[in-house]
Amino acid sequence: MEGYGVDEAVIALKLKDASNWWHDINESTLWQDRIFHILAALYGLVAAVALVQLIRIQLRVPEYGWTTQKVFHFLNFLVNGVRGFVFVFRRDVQNLHPEIVQHILLDMPSLAFFTTYALLVLFWAEIYYQARAVSTDGLRPSFFTINAVVYTIQVKFMFYYFGISVSKVPVCDAGLAELISDWNVADIMVEIYPSFGRPLKGVLCR
Repeated sequence: MEGYGVDEAVIALKLKDASNWWHDINESTLWQDRIFHILAALYGLVAAVALVQLIRIQLRVPEYGWTTQKVFHFLNFLVNGVRGFVFVFRRDVQNLHPEIVQHILLDMPSLAFFTTYALLVLFWAEIYYQARAVSTDGLRPSFFTINAVVYTIQVKFMFYYFGISVSKVPVCDAGLAELISDWNVADIMVEIYPSFGRPLKGVLCR
């Protein structure tokens, strides 16, 4: 029993040391700067690759205009470029006024990220449908509808958070209201955006 107690004490001491190590790093401004600069460099690398791909495609087939591939690479460049910018200038971003500008810089890249990979799904869905000789007429309207719903939810939620009247924002239909209720979107959004802690009920549909 005595040996068991000593082992427990050693384990507890090691766990405490590990916790202190993480706490020291988490509280260190130098380590925070290093981590954020590394993240900024990685995002910048992805943005650069996307830009190079966009330029290559444009030089190869300039006559086709803005194809799905070009838009995908452009959005990738935009999302990762803004993310890299935010990580490099994060302290300046935190001091921006009005506060809504901060949330636009932090949240809008996430929405653009959603659109980027929804576009990728659309791209492969069109290839699959064409390979099976199925009409693709409904794919693009569905893509735009899904994006419109997601962006509307985010914008109305942001308006509510900052006390801006949402009466001018289009009212969603009963079907969407029922879907929101069934999926318990309020709880999900609070988990995703803890800074927006106010209840979502009554914001998405009035």
